[in-house]
Amino acid sequence: MSSAMHLKPTKLGTKSYWDAQYTEEVSNYDELGDEGEIWFGQESVDKMVDWAVENVPPHASSASPPFILDVGTGNGILCLSLVEAGYDPHTIVGIDYSEGSVELSKRVAKGRNVDGLTFELVDFIHSRPTPLSTQLNGLWDLILDKGTFDAIALYGTQEANEQHPIDIYPERVEALLPAGGFFLITSCNFTEEEIKAHFTTKAPTLKYHSRIQHPTFTFAGKSGSLCCSVAFRKE
Repeated sequence: MSSAMHLKPTKLGTKSYWDAQYTEEVSNYDELGDEGEIWFGQESVDKMVDWAVENVPPHASSASPPFILDVGTGNGILCLSLVEAGYDPHTIVGIDYSEGSVELSKRVAKGRNVDGLTFELVDFIHSRPTPLSTQLNGLWDLILDKGTFDAIALYGTQEANEQHPIDIYPERVEALLPAGGFFLITSCNFTEEEIKAHFTTKAPTLKYHSRIQHPTFTFAGKSGSLCCSVAFRKE
């Protein structure tokens, strides 16, 4: 299973690439007000937010709003879109292992006059995000991934016996979810069935919950989507 998920390493799987990318995007934002690229487009963001509103609503009957973690936040647009949909910014954290991403996200949030969001420099594979002051157990009701797993899959291991990050990733998600917590991932490098098989195998308490329908295309008699979004719920 895992060997089939390992893609040929490219620069998109390296930290140096993303550091350079976000250094340039921070500069572009400061000079031109350009918020940077939205992976898979705004429509994918809107679909993920719509799914969240339906399944993990911002104003549930519980005593506190849901805690949401965005893994690989990029320019922070997914977090900002959640706030626009009614989620409490004080319970949302966007993390990235590139300092430039964190700086860009903070600038974009400030430019949109959104206060309360937390953007933190965290290497998700090797460390945990800092729990919020109102968060007692350090667990997240909803974890989101839009393209981060795809980038991690393009990482090249340095040692023959080194465990690939995509094999560690599901366990990291599993450890940060409470029973009943959700994980929603959008990917363009893998099919829905590949995502489902990988995560439920590597993290057995994650069970398939639902999917998001994306626009389809037909080529050579076969139909498919440019990306897939799959949701899991922890037992």
